[in-house]
Formats: sequence, C-alpha cells, structure tokens
Amino acid sequence: MITVHHLNNSRSQRVLWMLEELEVPYQIKLYQREATMLAPEALKKVHPLGKSPVITDKNLVIAESGAILEYLTERYDAESRLKLIDEEARLLSRYWLHYAEGSLMPLLVMKLIFSRMGKPPVPWLLRPVGNAFGKGVQKGYLNKQLATHREFIEQHLVSHPWFAGPQFSIADVQMSFPLQALSARGGAANSPSIQAWLAKVQSRAAWQRALQKGGAVELQ
Repeated sequence: MITVHHLNNSRSQRVLWMLEELEVPYQIKLYQREATMLAPEALKKVHPLGKSPVITDKNLVIAESGAILEYLTERYDAESRLKLIDEEARLLSRYWLHYAEGSLMPLLVMKLIFSRMGKPPVPWLLRPVGNAFGKGVQKGYLNKQLATHREFIEQHLVSHPWFAGPQFSIADVQMSFPLQALSARGGAANSPSIQAWLAKVQSRAAWQRALQKGGAVELQ
C-alpha cells in the first residue's frame, strides 16, 4: 500500500487529494512542523532531504510533487480519470505542472520569509531592521513579481475552466497549493477567475475527503 509521509500545512496535501481523486487506497504517516516551521528530522529517515511530500510504494521512495503526481497517474489511473488525450491539453498540463514549483512557488516562499523577518526566530534586537528590510524587498520586488504572475494566471483561467483546458488534470492538483498560498498572502483578492477556480476545487468531494484525513491547511 502507498504511504504518504504527510507534513502538516504542506504541499503533501495535494498528494492526498490526488489519491482521493483516483480512489487509490493509501495510509498516512503524519509529521508535525517544528517551531522553526521546518520539517522534523524524522523525515530524513524516509528521504535524505527530509522534506514533504514524499511517498513510499513497495520498494520505491518518490519525492517532489510533480514526480509523485505523474507516477500516480501512470501507475494507478487505470480508468483514465485524469489522463489527457488531446495533445494541446497535455502540453498545457505539463507546463502548469512545472510552472507551479519552478516559477510561482519560489516567489511565494520568498514572500513568506521576508514577511517574517521581524518575528521569531529572528533575534529581538534585529527584528526592527529585519521588518523594515523585509517590507522593502516585498514592496520593491516581490509584490510586483507576484502581481505579474497573478494576472498571467487570471487571464489563463478566464478562457480555460481548468488549467489544461476543459478537463480536470494533475495540473489543477499541482496548482492548488500555490494558489492557496497566493490567496492567503493577499495576492488574489482582485482575481475573480482565480477565486472561482479555488472555490470549484474546494467543492470537490475528493478535496473534502483529503482534508478530513490530512487535516486543514492553514497558510500564512
């Protein structure tokens, strides 16, 4: 049976969602973040980088969200629930699968880091400087970059019901976490198509089952 090494408030929630969409049996081994927000050392016993998501399936250890989603589709999507036939749809799906982690998430991680530079674990004497520096980087660089990405995604969703076109796919699963993070960090308030897509995703029965099993995702 597949084991999902699931870290709270992390990208691994979308792996649970994917498995629920495919209705594939799995078990969860839950890990809690440290006070530093980092994953616990115990995850390094599963994969050397000690990060989530990671799954084990028989003698295989598979890390990285995109690799996991592709593996699950290729091996377990016997009913072709998420497989795409149309070539253009496949290309779109592949693009958004890599865009999510390659282009959007680095900016969102930076946004989180720089927004916390005035808070623990930064030493209290340095927090005023850290706070000012963090706000400066966000105003001068990050917010502008994220606005460009937000508009890019918004315009795509205006003319596409799902990221790969008319059909739900692993691209939607992959994009769920960064768009949750973008919304939580105030970057999607004026983007009705993004908000509508998030609402549509969160109303899916498989999404709800994944939350019940893995716990709510509370992003900052």
